[in-house]
Amino acid sequence: MLSTRYVTGAPIWVDLGTTDMDGAAAFYRGLFGWDFEKGGEEVGGYGLFRRDGRTVAGGMTVTPEMGAPAWSVYFRTPDADATARQVEQAGGRTTWEPADVLDLGRMAGFTDPGGAAFSVWQPGRNPGLELVDAPGALVWTELYAPDTEAAAAFYGTVFGWRTLGQPFEGGTYTMVYPGAGTEDDMFGGLWPLDQDPVEREAGACWMPYFQVDDIDAVVERARATGGTVRAERMDLKEVGAFAKLADPYGARFALMQPERS
Repeated sequence: MLSTRYVTGAPIWVDLGTTDMDGAAAFYRGLFGWDFEKGGEEVGGYGLFRRDGRTVAGGMTVTPEMGAPAWSVYFRTPDADATARQVEQAGGRTTWEPADVLDLGRMAGFTDPGGAAFSVWQPGRNPGLELVDAPGALVWTELYAPDTEAAAAFYGTVFGWRTLGQPFEGGTYTMVYPGAGTEDDMFGGLWPLDQDPVEREAGACWMPYFQVDDIDAVVERARATGGTVRAERMDLKEVGAFAKLADPYGARFALMQPERS
Protein backbone atom coordinates (compact mmCIF):
# COMPACT_ATOMS: atom_id res chain seq x y z
CA MET A 1 0.00 0.00 0.00
CA LEU A 2 0.96 3.64 0.01
CA SER A 3 3.75 4.89 2.21
CA THR A 4 5.80 8.06 2.56
CA ARG A 5 8.83 6.17 1.26
CA TYR A 6 8.41 7.87 -2.09
CA VAL A 7 10.23 5.85 -4.73
CA THR A 8 10.14 6.89 -8.38
CA GLY A 9 6.68 6.48 -9.88
CA ALA A 10 4.80 6.32 -6.59
CA PRO A 11 1.95 8.73 -5.79
CA ILE A 12 3.52 11.60 -3.88
CA TRP A 13 0.86 14.33 -3.83
CA VAL A 14 -2.81 15.06 -4.51
CA ASP A 15 -4.46 18.42 -4.82
CA LEU A 16 -7.86 19.95 -5.37
CA GLY A 17 -8.71 22.63 -7.89
CA THR A 18 -12.05 24.22 -7.01
CA THR A 19 -14.14 27.29 -7.80
CA ASP A 20 -14.88 27.89 -4.09
CA MET A 21 -11.94 27.20 -1.81
CA ASP A 22 -13.70 28.33 1.36
CA GLY A 23 -16.72 26.15 0.64
CA ALA A 24 -14.57 23.16 -0.30
CA ALA A 25 -12.45 23.56 2.82
CA ALA A 26 -15.58 23.48 4.97
CA PHE A 27 -16.88 20.41 3.15
CA TYR A 28 -13.69 18.37 3.57
CA ARG A 29 -13.30 19.52 7.17
CA GLY A 30 -16.70 17.99 7.86
CA LEU A 31 -15.84 14.79 6.00
CA PHE A 32 -12.26 14.11 7.07
CA GLY A 33 -11.40 16.57 9.82
CA TRP A 34 -9.03 18.48 7.55
CA ASP A 35 -7.80 21.99 8.34
CA PHE A 36 -6.95 24.25 5.40
CA GLU A 37 -3.99 26.63 5.52
CA LYS A 38 -4.07 29.15 2.67
CA GLY A 39 -0.76 30.00 1.07
CA GLY A 40 0.61 33.45 0.36
CA GLU A 41 0.97 35.44 -2.84
CA GLU A 42 4.31 33.77 -3.58
CA VAL A 43 2.43 30.51 -4.29
CA GLY A 44 -0.70 32.09 -5.76
CA GLY A 45 -2.77 31.31 -2.68
CA TYR A 46 -2.14 27.58 -3.03
CA GLY A 47 -2.82 26.05 0.36
CA LEU A 48 -2.45 22.84 2.31
CA PHE A 49 -5.00 20.50 3.84
CA ARG A 50 -3.75 19.06 7.12
CA ARG A 51 -5.00 16.38 9.46
CA ASP A 52 -3.56 16.34 12.96
CA GLY A 53 -0.88 18.75 11.76
CA ARG A 54 0.31 16.61 8.84
CA THR A 55 -0.22 17.44 5.17
CA VAL A 56 -2.73 15.22 3.37
CA ALA A 57 -3.40 17.29 0.21
CA GLY A 58 -3.07 20.65 -1.47
CA GLY A 59 -5.73 22.97 -2.82
CA MET A 60 -6.27 26.12 -4.84
CA THR A 61 -8.99 28.17 -6.48
CA VAL A 62 -9.44 27.67 -10.23
CA THR A 63 -11.44 29.68 -12.72
CA PRO A 64 -13.73 28.11 -15.35
CA GLU A 65 -11.06 28.93 -17.96
CA MET A 66 -8.59 26.76 -16.04
CA GLY A 67 -10.88 23.74 -16.11
CA ALA A 68 -13.60 22.09 -14.08
CA PRO A 69 -13.12 21.41 -10.35
CA ALA A 70 -11.11 18.21 -9.95
CA TRP A 71 -8.70 16.23 -7.84
CA SER A 72 -5.24 15.69 -9.37
CA VAL A 73 -2.77 12.91 -8.63
CA TYR A 74 1.00 13.51 -8.77
CA PHE A 75 3.68 10.84 -9.15
CA ARG A 76 7.26 11.14 -7.98
CA THR A 77 9.97 11.77 -10.51
CA PRO A 78 13.66 12.54 -10.01
CA ASP A 79 13.62 14.70 -13.16
CA ALA A 80 10.42 16.42 -14.34
CA ASP A 81 11.99 17.52 -17.62
CA ALA A 82 13.12 14.02 -18.49
CA THR A 83 9.67 12.69 -17.62
CA ALA A 84 8.09 15.27 -19.94
CA ARG A 85 10.23 13.96 -22.80
CA GLN A 86 9.30 10.36 -21.97
CA VAL A 87 5.59 11.23 -21.88
CA GLU A 88 5.77 12.82 -25.34
CA GLN A 89 7.76 9.92 -26.78
CA ALA A 90 5.27 7.40 -25.35
CA GLY A 91 2.26 9.12 -26.93
CA GLY A 92 1.07 11.41 -24.15
CA ARG A 93 1.09 15.19 -24.19
CA THR A 94 2.28 17.95 -21.91
CA THR A 95 -0.51 20.19 -20.60
CA TRP A 96 1.79 22.45 -18.60
CA GLU A 97 5.52 22.57 -18.90
CA PRO A 98 7.90 21.70 -16.05
CA ALA A 99 8.28 24.63 -13.67
CA ASP A 100 9.89 25.29 -10.31
CA VAL A 101 7.72 26.05 -7.30
CA LEU A 102 10.10 28.24 -5.32
CA ASP A 103 12.58 25.81 -3.74
CA LEU A 104 9.82 23.35 -2.86
CA GLY A 105 10.14 21.24 -5.99
CA ARG A 106 9.49 21.10 -9.70
CA MET A 107 6.20 20.06 -11.29
CA ALA A 108 4.58 19.38 -14.64
CA GLY A 109 1.20 18.25 -15.93
CA PHE A 110 0.31 15.74 -18.64
CA THR A 111 -2.48 13.86 -20.37
CA ASP A 112 -1.97 10.17 -21.10
CA PRO A 113 -2.92 8.64 -24.49
CA GLY A 114 -6.31 7.58 -23.09
CA GLY A 115 -7.22 11.12 -22.05
CA ALA A 116 -6.57 10.98 -18.28
CA ALA A 117 -4.75 13.90 -16.67
CA PHE A 118 -1.88 13.33 -14.25
CA SER A 119 1.02 15.30 -12.86
CA VAL A 120 4.54 14.78 -11.53
CA TRP A 121 6.45 16.21 -8.61
CA GLN A 122 10.23 16.41 -8.41
CA PRO A 123 10.86 16.96 -4.71
CA GLY A 124 12.85 19.87 -3.44
CA ARG A 125 12.25 21.15 0.07
CA ASN A 126 8.77 19.58 -0.03
CA PRO A 127 9.27 15.78 -0.02
CA GLY A 128 5.57 14.94 -0.50
CA LEU A 129 2.48 14.22 1.57
CA GLU A 130 3.20 13.73 5.26
CA LEU A 131 0.33 11.33 5.93
CA VAL A 132 -0.96 8.48 3.74
CA ASP A 133 -2.64 5.10 4.32
CA ALA A 134 -4.44 6.37 7.42
CA PRO A 135 -7.93 7.64 8.21
CA GLY A 136 -8.53 10.92 6.39
CA ALA A 137 -5.56 10.44 4.04
CA LEU A 138 -4.83 9.11 0.57
CA VAL A 139 -4.89 5.31 0.54
CA TRP A 140 -5.26 4.25 -3.13
CA THR A 141 -5.35 5.60 -6.69
CA GLU A 142 -7.28 4.23 -9.64
CA LEU A 143 -7.13 4.90 -13.36
CA TYR A 144 -10.24 4.49 -15.52
CA ALA A 145 -8.77 3.90 -18.96
CA PRO A 146 -10.23 3.15 -22.41
CA ASP A 147 -7.52 0.50 -22.83
CA THR A 148 -5.87 -0.85 -19.68
CA GLU A 149 -3.16 -2.76 -21.56
CA ALA A 150 -2.16 0.37 -23.45
CA ALA A 151 -2.24 2.36 -20.21
CA ALA A 152 0.00 -0.18 -18.47
CA ALA A 153 2.46 0.02 -21.35
CA PHE A 154 2.46 3.84 -21.33
CA TYR A 155 3.05 4.23 -17.58
CA GLY A 156 5.51 1.37 -17.64
CA THR A 157 7.56 3.31 -20.18
CA VAL A 158 7.28 6.62 -18.32
CA PHE A 159 7.69 5.44 -14.72
CA GLY A 160 8.80 1.82 -14.90
CA TRP A 161 5.62 0.57 -13.24
CA ARG A 162 4.99 -3.15 -12.87
CA THR A 163 1.57 -4.75 -12.94
CA LEU A 164 -0.11 -7.71 -11.28
CA GLY A 165 -3.45 -9.21 -12.31
CA GLN A 166 -5.61 -9.79 -9.26
CA PRO A 167 -8.55 -12.18 -9.88
CA PHE A 168 -11.76 -11.33 -8.08
CA GLU A 169 -15.42 -12.13 -8.38
CA GLY A 170 -16.40 -10.69 -11.76
CA GLY A 171 -13.03 -10.36 -13.48
CA THR A 172 -9.38 -9.42 -13.06
CA TYR A 173 -8.14 -6.19 -11.56
CA THR A 174 -4.81 -4.82 -12.81
CA MET A 175 -2.78 -3.58 -9.85
CA VAL A 176 0.30 -1.40 -10.23
CA TYR A 177 3.42 -0.78 -8.17
CA PRO A 178 6.71 1.09 -8.72
CA GLY A 179 9.49 -0.63 -10.56
CA ALA A 180 11.83 0.34 -7.73
CA GLY A 181 9.49 -1.20 -5.16
CA THR A 182 7.89 -4.57 -4.46
CA GLU A 183 4.37 -5.95 -4.53
CA ASP A 184 4.01 -4.62 -0.97
CA ASP A 185 4.16 -1.13 -2.52
CA MET A 186 0.95 -1.54 -4.55
CA PHE A 187 -0.60 1.89 -4.79
CA GLY A 188 -3.28 1.69 -7.46
CA GLY A 189 -5.19 -0.12 -10.11
CA LEU A 190 -6.26 0.14 -13.74
CA TRP A 191 -9.88 -0.47 -14.67
CA PRO A 192 -11.56 -0.50 -18.11
CA LEU A 193 -13.56 2.68 -18.56
CA ASP A 194 -16.34 0.90 -20.44
CA GLN A 195 -16.92 -1.46 -17.50
CA ASP A 196 -17.81 1.33 -15.10
CA PRO A 197 -21.02 3.13 -16.12
CA VAL A 198 -20.43 5.96 -13.64
CA GLU A 199 -16.95 6.78 -14.90
CA ARG A 200 -17.72 5.94 -18.53
CA GLU A 201 -20.02 8.93 -18.69
CA ALA A 202 -17.54 11.23 -16.96
CA GLY A 203 -14.48 10.12 -18.96
CA ALA A 204 -10.98 8.77 -18.31
CA CYS A 205 -9.44 9.96 -15.07
CA TRP A 206 -7.21 9.21 -12.11
CA MET A 207 -9.33 8.82 -8.97
CA PRO A 208 -7.92 9.37 -5.45
CA TYR A 209 -9.30 7.19 -2.65
CA PHE A 210 -9.28 8.51 0.91
CA GLN A 211 -9.37 6.11 3.87
CA VAL A 212 -12.20 6.27 6.40
CA ASP A 213 -13.15 4.33 9.51
CA ASP A 214 -16.92 4.48 8.97
CA ILE A 215 -17.83 4.75 5.32
CA ASP A 216 -21.57 4.91 5.91
CA ALA A 217 -21.24 7.87 8.26
CA VAL A 218 -18.95 9.73 5.84
CA VAL A 219 -21.34 9.12 2.92
CA GLU A 220 -24.23 10.52 4.95
CA ARG A 221 -22.19 13.58 5.98
CA ALA A 222 -21.36 14.17 2.33
CA ARG A 223 -25.04 14.03 1.38
CA ALA A 224 -25.97 16.38 4.20
CA THR A 225 -23.37 18.99 3.25
CA GLY A 226 -23.99 19.26 -0.49
CA GLY A 227 -21.93 16.39 -1.87
CA THR A 228 -23.13 13.84 -4.40
CA VAL A 229 -22.99 10.07 -4.00
CA ARG A 230 -21.93 8.88 -7.45
CA ALA A 231 -21.74 5.21 -6.49
CA GLU A 232 -23.19 3.71 -3.33
CA ARG A 233 -21.23 1.52 -0.96
CA MET A 234 -19.77 -1.64 -2.44
CA ASP A 235 -18.06 -4.33 -0.38
CA LEU A 236 -15.23 -6.45 -1.72
CA LYS A 237 -14.34 -9.54 0.28
CA GLU A 238 -10.93 -9.42 2.00
CA VAL A 239 -10.40 -5.83 0.79
CA GLY A 240 -13.01 -3.50 2.24
CA ALA A 241 -15.86 -1.14 1.42
CA PHE A 242 -15.86 1.56 -1.25
CA ALA A 243 -18.03 4.47 -2.37
CA LYS A 244 -17.65 7.23 -4.95
CA LEU A 245 -18.52 10.83 -4.25
CA ALA A 246 -18.29 14.31 -5.70
CA ASP A 247 -17.94 17.44 -3.60
CA PRO A 248 -20.47 20.32 -3.91
CA TYR A 249 -18.42 21.84 -6.76
CA GLY A 250 -18.09 18.68 -8.84
CA ALA A 251 -14.64 17.30 -7.95
CA ARG A 252 -14.72 13.48 -8.00
CA PHE A 253 -13.10 11.28 -5.36
CA ALA A 254 -13.68 7.97 -3.60
CA LEU A 255 -13.70 6.45 -0.13
CA MET A 256 -12.18 3.22 1.13
CA GLN A 257 -12.80 1.51 4.46
CA PRO A 258 -10.28 -1.33 4.69
CA GLU A 259 -11.59 -4.65 5.92
CA ARG A 260 -10.65 -5.19 9.52
CA SER A 261 -8.76 -8.40 10.26
